[in-house]
Amino acid sequence: MASLSRLLSCTVLAAALLPVCGYSQEVRVGAPAPAFTATDSRGQTESLAQYRGKYVVLEWHNQGCPFTRKHYVSGNMQALQKEWTAKGVVWFTVISSAPGQQGYVTPSQESSYLEEMHAVPTAVLMDSDGKVGRLYNAKTTPQMIVIDPSGKVIYDGAIDDRPTPDPEDVRGARNYVSDALTEAMAGKPVQTAFTRPYGCGVKYPE
Repeated sequence: MASLSRLLSCTVLAAALLPVCGYSQEVRVGAPAPAFTATDSRGQTESLAQYRGKYVVLEWHNQGCPFTRKHYVSGNMQALQKEWTAKGVVWFTVISSAPGQQGYVTPSQESSYLEEMHAVPTAVLMDSDGKVGRLYNAKTTPQMIVIDPSGKVIYDGAIDDRPTPDPEDVRGARNYVSDALTEAMAGKPVQTAFTRPYGCGVKYPE
């Protein structure tokens, strides 16, 4: 039974990763982060420029993706949000699913989800036209970007080194986002600045 479960997990993983086969790093880490303005789930306008001088995390999100659910069901994503926003980091959850596509939600649906999951990002960017996602070449949910106070991208890629949908795999995983923020805040270079993201393909407008 355990073997069958592992086989099914691998099959789901392979299917979810299929859209990013051949993924290669954009020339972005160390470069200025693309400027953006977006409306959040509360109807407020958010822009990268208004948070100049702060660390910013971008988290691509899809409620229905098993790889995203892994980090919310386990409480891992919420714990990261609480830890780092308490240290002054701005945390944007970004939803780039197009209307009619899997993962698309209305602002009220997302607000209910945040309450249900006890999630505490700074804001949720409703990116249904895909403009923010395409600016950052976001491929998967989750995919994580870290931007430093000078406005440069210092990390781009996976949330951790366990590319499975199993919540149990959160324990003992190396969290690349925490590593990047910890190193950067200590004045050290980010040792792992890019990894291949894993998860479900972002459902952009066609």
